[in-house]
Amino acid sequence: MTQNLDAALRRLGHATFRPGQREAIETLLRRGRLLLVAPTGGGKSLTYQLPASLLPGTTLVVSPLIALMHDQVEALARSDVASTYLASSLDPAEISRRLSALGRGEYQLVYVAPERLAQPAFRTRLADLDCPLVAIDEAHCISEWGHDFRPEYHQIGEVLDALPAARVLACTATATPIVRDEILAKLGLPADTPQLVHGFARPNLALRAAKLSGRPDRNRRVDAALAEALAEPGAARGKAIVYSPTRRAAEEETARLGEAGWRCRFYHAGLSGEARSEAHGAFTSDELDLVVATNAFGMGIDEPDVRAVIHLGPPGSLEAYYQEVGRAGRDAKPALGLLLWSGNDLLLRRHLLERESEGVAPAPELVEHKWNLFLELMRWAEGGSCRHDAILRYFGDEEETLAGCGVCDVCQRLAAGPEAAAFAPEETVEIVRKALSAIARVHGRFGIGAAAKLLHGDADPRLERSGLDCVSTFGVLSEHRSEWITRVLRRCVTAGLVGFGGDDRPVALLTESGWRVMHAEIPPRIELPPVRIPANPPRAGRRGRSSREVPASSPEETALFDALRVHRLELARATGVPPYVVAHDRTLHDMARRQPGNREELLLVDGIGPAKAKRYGEGFLEVVRRHTAPS
Repeated sequence: MTQNLDAALRRLGHATFRPGQREAIETLLRRGRLLLVAPTGGGKSLTYQLPASLLPGTTLVVSPLIALMHDQVEALARSDVASTYLASSLDPAEISRRLSALGRGEYQLVYVAPERLAQPAFRTRLADLDCPLVAIDEAHCISEWGHDFRPEYHQIGEVLDALPAARVLACTATATPIVRDEILAKLGLPADTPQLVHGFARPNLALRAAKLSGRPDRNRRVDAALAEALAEPGAARGKAIVYSPTRRAAEEETARLGEAGWRCRFYHAGLSGEARSEAHGAFTSDELDLVVATNAFGMGIDEPDVRAVIHLGPPGSLEAYYQEVGRAGRDAKPALGLLLWSGNDLLLRRHLLERESEGVAPAPELVEHKWNLFLELMRWAEGGSCRHDAILRYFGDEEETLAGCGVCDVCQRLAAGPEAAAFAPEETVEIVRKALSAIARVHGRFGIGAAAKLLHGDADPRLERSGLDCVSTFGVLSEHRSEWITRVLRRCVTAGLVGFGGDDRPVALLTESGWRVMHAEIPPRIELPPVRIPANPPRAGRRGRSSREVPASSPEETALFDALRVHRLELARATGVPPYVVAHDRTLHDMARRQPGNREELLLVDGIGPAKAKRYGEGFLEVVRRHTAPS
């Protein structure tokens, strides 16, 4: 097999395999099933193109990116691999011609857009196709609970049922363990399908996140980042992408940067197809210094010289963020990723998630799931440890953690000089419970701003009218600055201890977990913002792990987590619900760490309440017992 793979690699114009490619191809050919998670630009396409060039018959590739299909078909033609694509951009006569050629077996590989899978004419052709391999690109789009769900991907499971002898490769650039489990469930693949996760480490990216104090602060940080990455307009130092949360903001920022001399255009879904194509073409042909865009821009972008990706506001999840910021530094040279956010982003995101669409309110469970995805991003933005290592662990890529990247803002602060020391555990518990007591006082009446004033002991008409200026909680954290108290409360929000409710005027709510922490039933899982300067601050770099960083899981915990995932997928299939409904990844990680032996210990696991313990508890406990029993 090795000689065949090497020869096929050379025929496709490559001298060597990239890390992980050979392992992926050999696993796919040997096992017949594979879920591959690797970043865009990491060479996933070779893992199906090379087998397609070796296997008899026609490999089917499902992809939503028409431009990528066209480019790859042209590249394969130069390597004498007969291939084609079927997409809505072709006229009906050309599609008919290609379908006829497909029926005659003239192609080794055919790309199709996912919506074509629902068309009867194509299904008829598919039934007679000698298909040795089905590859699904952007496989995370099949997850209804992910960040880029596409309903047409639900057709793929039926296609695989019609081709039972075909090997199956599912590829994605961003998928957490729970999304990977849902991909397997929706495709009907067995729980023991091999999963390879690699290539997420991007130490050339200087990741940063900053909380804004206002519009002037945002403008200053954007201008500084562009100057750092590109020097000045027209300096030929590469280009940048500035992501905007709204179309209007994209147009306004384009006007501001244009006045500063930058060659830039805006890009969003409200533009005509022609205008979007012009902006895309100008960006890829180096006519622009930067594009200011909504998340409509970027899929299929594989430019090597993007030197900076700047977010004017947080996207919906850490998956979406890493996919977007990962468009910088594809040439492995230094690049910058800057995420800007403000306290209002939490309220805005919650409002957007709960907003009706065509008069229909979103399902509450979907709102809560997407809210939790957003909170994961905000937890990351708050910082506390190496940003790269936090992302790698989030995606389940423990093997590539860097023990501190040395280039992100957190590592730079640790290495450069004194940083506020972490609170002692007992101090954290006391402060968090005091903060939650204030939330309990304003529960359902006021927002976290009022709670912050209550804790600091500030005069406020709302507190006075409600008699809250006379309660024991008033001024209980008066020794701390008001801004710091607000940050503590926001971290309580991101930790899931505090939520929001109300219609026209958002109010703070103490969640079930918040009540349990306040009443000392469970400890708070939260790191407080710093306020003191240590005498000897820790240093972080490629060889030294920050003392504030969460330690990596042990091999035993990782093995138990994997076993718990398999059990979760089996439960999800048996009950007909998405895997996340059974348990989130954070719940399984906490379960693997705690290794509960009975129901009482299980209830201490993050995310396990009485209802879930009753419904799923015994099964999870049995998995833990099997893995912790002495051999």
